[in-house]
Amino acid sequence: MNLLTPTGFWFIRHGETDWNAQNLSQGDIDIPLNAVGRAQAKSAAALMEGHKLSTIVSSTLSRALDTAQAVSEVTGVPVQTDDRLREVKFGEQEGLPMGDWYDDWIAGTYTPKGAEVFADLRTRAAEAVNRAIAKPAPVLIVAHGALFRAIRSAMGLEPNVRTPNAVPIYCQPPAAPGDVWTLLPVDSAGPAKV
Repeated sequence: MNLLTPTGFWFIRHGETDWNAQNLSQGDIDIPLNAVGRAQAKSAAALMEGHKLSTIVSSTLSRALDTAQAVSEVTGVPVQTDDRLREVKFGEQEGLPMGDWYDDWIAGTYTPKGAEVFADLRTRAAEAVNRAIAKPAPVLIVAHGALFRAIRSAMGLEPNVRTPNAVPIYCQPPAAPGDVWTLLPVDSAGPAKV
């Protein structure tokens, strides 16, 4: 089942927050960037400066929106928002130390009380990505770590991989139906630099 339209796009997970630094589950709580995260956002923006972006779409949570705005400031591309790119609701796990329950959550054998089911997150994330990449390309999506786990799953990749903060990744569609997507670092990926 192909959940994603086979169109390449850029992805950046937001910069660091205090809760990231403390290894706490943020979920849908709007925790802002810390000083490190603001610096990371500026570094990510500098890496994207030479790429001809046409569209930037961000989660509405401030940590992603502020990261997207940093890229907007150097590229001149305005930021659009999509609520469906918000981080997963982790329910009773929000604000608690990250645990070892992610594999079970992804497998569908455990969902924290009040949390979003991983399969539902994957559907929501894929729909949001498809909506974003239907806009003028190249597209940059700025969102969240657990949401990117769901996107990785929709790409046919191992989902439970931690995405680094504020590191641009080019998501290259498969060359043939049934193949998996390829994730490329900013220095070797995507549309050519100006």
